[in-house]
Amino acid sequence: MSINIKDTVKAIREMIPIIDPEDDYLTIAAAEEQMAITHEARQKDMHDTAAKVKQLARILDAARASATRPSTLPSAEAHAAHMNELDATRLSLAKAINDSEGSLASKEAEFARIEDETRALASSDPAAEHELDSTALRLAIYKGLGFEPVVDKDGRIGKMLVRAESGDVHCVTFDQHKTDDEYAQLIWKLASS
Repeated sequence: MSINIKDTVKAIREMIPIIDPEDDYLTIAAAEEQMAITHEARQKDMHDTAAKVKQLARILDAARASATRPSTLPSAEAHAAHMNELDATRLSLAKAINDSEGSLASKEAEFARIEDETRALASSDPAAEHELDSTALRLAIYKGLGFEPVVDKDGRIGKMLVRAESGDVHCVTFDQHKTDDEYAQLIWKLASS
């Protein structure tokens, strides 16, 4: 079977009106244009999506950082132990306060009782309740200070024994040659020697 060229050319000439390369060209150009538009839209979508992913990644990192316990804070176990210690301290302080309030109440009652006793003692006159010999009291006070009067048979003071700070005992005789001030100065001089 051999192909006749004339028949082939004739067949191609008959097909020329059927095959219009311009329509095919326009179809291909339209398809390429549509593919370019689609490609640009996809590139824009990918760029927008990448920007959103970056933004969401930053938000995720910030959320992780805020959800993570800072290193300056104690661990949950240490915090619980510290809270238990504070609770124990609070309970011991509450007990101490309660004990102190009880002690305060008893001290206030004692203070009120002592105040009542003080008022009662202030309103009483112990000297009036007892008959006291003021002369004997004065002599006891003088003797405590280191001055011991020596009384003669008539009940008058004729001599005074003076105990000095050094422990020495001096005797002062009242012979009427000196004034009361001179005797007082002499006695105090001997007492402070």
